[in-house]
Amino acid sequence: MPVRAVPCGHWIGGERRYCLATDHVRPYLPGPRCPTHTPAALIGRADAPSVINRWEQTMPDHVPTLPAALALAAEGYPVFLLGRSKRPVANCALCPKAETDPGRAHDPEACEHLTCHGFYAATRDPDRITAMHQRVPGGLLAIRTGRICDLCVIDIDPRNGGTIDRDLMPPTRAVRTGSGGWHLYYRHPGGTLAAKLRDHPGVDIKADGGYVVAPPSIHPDTGEPYRRVGDRAVIEMPRALVELARPTEAPTATPASTVTPLHRGEGISDPAALLAANLAAVAAAPEGTRRNTLYGAARGVARMVAAGAITGDDAHAALYQAGRGAGQSDRDTRAAITGGFRAEGVGLAVAA
Repeated sequence: MPVRAVPCGHWIGGERRYCLATDHVRPYLPGPRCPTHTPAALIGRADAPSVINRWEQTMPDHVPTLPAALALAAEGYPVFLLGRSKRPVANCALCPKAETDPGRAHDPEACEHLTCHGFYAATRDPDRITAMHQRVPGGLLAIRTGRICDLCVIDIDPRNGGTIDRDLMPPTRAVRTGSGGWHLYYRHPGGTLAAKLRDHPGVDIKADGGYVVAPPSIHPDTGEPYRRVGDRAVIEMPRALVELARPTEAPTATPASTVTPLHRGEGISDPAALLAANLAAVAAAPEGTRRNTLYGAARGVARMVAAGAITGDDAHAALYQAGRGAGQSDRDTRAAITGGFRAEGVGLAVAA
């Protein structure tokens, strides 16, 4: 039986990005392939040994997201680009991960490189946004959420049982996702928010430290676009929804009495005051800047360890309590502390 002619879906880069040849194309894994791009192990086979993903056939060659990105930036929302798989673009060669090259680790919030560090690359600058689109053609448009731009998004995923009462959904900006779910945009209510809506499986909260894919991006699994439904403005989150978005246990600040005893180190006349100042900076940092502040505090305390003013274990314990007390997750707290110590070239032998 002859095979239906479909365009080859092989990525070839450059301006065309995909091979669109239609001669003798067969549905080889992981998608339609012309003879030139058929995997060597499959050459000569009459039929494909696998099922083709629908998006391989239907995804358009180019989705213009630059106009939407500039419009969002004009509204005050920082935007950046993801890869076509919804994953952040890999860091450039000058921005290695701290885990693989600790000597060159740096603060992602302050990094000036165009597309590195995921949502930390988000910007409102039209020139940088345009340059991003030239660097990542075909990337998915994304918005950084949180206090940094007064945005919180309720992410309803029906595939995981997500549903929400209509009484909790006043008419606000709404986006139909490419997977059939909903993104409801609200102004950030302030304070600490949980990652998931209480008592609502399948409903996530995208706020500080998060992002959402924005229209007109194409979902990589379904080939369907993200679409804004209606033209409503972003409104305040209703009180009932805010209550469900709060953590069940609010984080508490670390008592000053838990600061460990210190002794003078080289060049440090008052180590207790210096440590207290670093921890106080973390506690006082506004949401959206706390991980960055914790990273800076970790660098300062790492220098105290290097000077012999405090042990590594005590330093980690004090910083960890400060980070968790400021509402940071266990993972983010440990990453910020580890990154700060590595940036200063100080080892930290603490169990993860």
